[in-house]
Amino acid sequence: MSLHSARSGNTATLQRRVGLRSAVLFNMLEMIGVGPFITLPLVIAAAGCRLSVWAWILGAGLAVADGLVWAELGAMFPRAGGSYAFLREIYGPQGAGNWLSFLFVWQVSFTAPLSVASGCIGLSGFLAVFWPGLETAPVAAWPSLHYANLAAAAACVLVTALLYRNLSSITRLAWVLFAGVVAALTGVIVSGFTHAAAAGGWQMPAAPALPAALALGGLAQATLIATYDYWGYYNICFLGSEVRQPERTIPRAILLSVLFVAAFYIAMNMAALPSLRQAAAHAAESISSSAALRMQLAAEIARSAFGRWAGYTIAALIVWTAFASVFSLLLGYSRVPYAAARDGNYFHFLAAVHPKHGIPHRSLVALGMVGVVFCFFSLVQVITMLVITRILLQFLLQQVGVILLRIRRPELKRPFKMPLYPLPPLAAMAGFIFILASRSHALRELAAAVAIGASGTLVYLWRARRLGEWPFTGKESWGSSE
Repeated sequence: MSLHSARSGNTATLQRRVGLRSAVLFNMLEMIGVGPFITLPLVIAAAGCRLSVWAWILGAGLAVADGLVWAELGAMFPRAGGSYAFLREIYGPQGAGNWLSFLFVWQVSFTAPLSVASGCIGLSGFLAVFWPGLETAPVAAWPSLHYANLAAAAACVLVTALLYRNLSSITRLAWVLFAGVVAALTGVIVSGFTHAAAAGGWQMPAAPALPAALALGGLAQATLIATYDYWGYYNICFLGSEVRQPERTIPRAILLSVLFVAAFYIAMNMAALPSLRQAAAHAAESISSSAALRMQLAAEIARSAFGRWAGYTIAALIVWTAFASVFSLLLGYSRVPYAAARDGNYFHFLAAVHPKHGIPHRSLVALGMVGVVFCFFSLVQVITMLVITRILLQFLLQQVGVILLRIRRPELKRPFKMPLYPLPPLAAMAGFIFILASRSHALRELAAAVAIGASGTLVYLWRARRLGEWPFTGKESWGSSE
């Protein structure tokens, strides 16, 4: 029993109810948000028609490399909180792991609500297809606010309310949401190939040959964009203590979700090529154009194949997909503060499990309500900075950590051992370092990420001194607390 559980008498625990199909479902729901529909023309514009498919393939390769890291750690430590449990065990629960796991939860307290809010803001922006001017229509009583902000906040409240139920009900609802996601992807794919067939058959659009250096540079930029669209393959790790047979389910769910999503993305890219060549060029010239305009580029494929109402249908399904992605995102991350609080390593109020629904309801509502507040901000630059924060305070620490565990604790039972070790973590590190270094404002974003880490460290040191924890204990352990 954890320290806080002993203090509070809260003995309720999460139940292992998630099987392989549901695990793959939760991953794919988070992976397939609005991203691919917005970025598809940008990937084609950056890499060119002939190399664009390779961007999705390379992005999938990076996802597999990092996914193998998550798979090995998730099978070893199938606990609520995912990365929180991994970092705590890797770097020592009585040592630096206590600090690094706290830092992870600290940044999740900002990044998770901001990610949820960004998805809701994106969703509200896409509603402009049906309500033109939604993004610019001010609220009469408060002109600095726009109705898009209210729509985003309402979506965030609705997601939180839908997740406030037992996991079996959540899973059934997730399957309903997933049906809309598949319909959106299938609609774009079928529309693209149908339009190509009506125009005389699918043909690769003509494109001028580019110098090798320029072509590789464009492919690198397109791969960077595609990589973001794969994120979410690790979502099931945050539900680790609710997964049946986690040593088998978690690795399979990660790899299967990447495989299925990659197949969808590649098929959608191939279907869109004939229709989106000119649209992609336009998007490249106007990167700052609204999300709604870029969504209309995807809807235009259906419009050109089946008519005006088909375009509206695809637009509605993309809004549905955005909602489903936020649903899965909040579901997974709501387990992180709960897990830390159960260990006495975060605010103990969040350690509660609902007596009827069996979910960490306080953690869920806390993240959801903070997300509502963030819906009233512009998040484009902030979210970019927070992605950098996650790479620094989560992904790279895990990739280094899985190697450290092999060296320092070879006796640990590893139900799943990644193939080709140590190539997967090394390849993942190289890919993420490339993402960090290739951004135009990399130093500014790194400084902001360091500021989040520094503030979290100061809070941790204050707590650690008061509670007599590392580094004020005078000792450090790399072993397990169990």
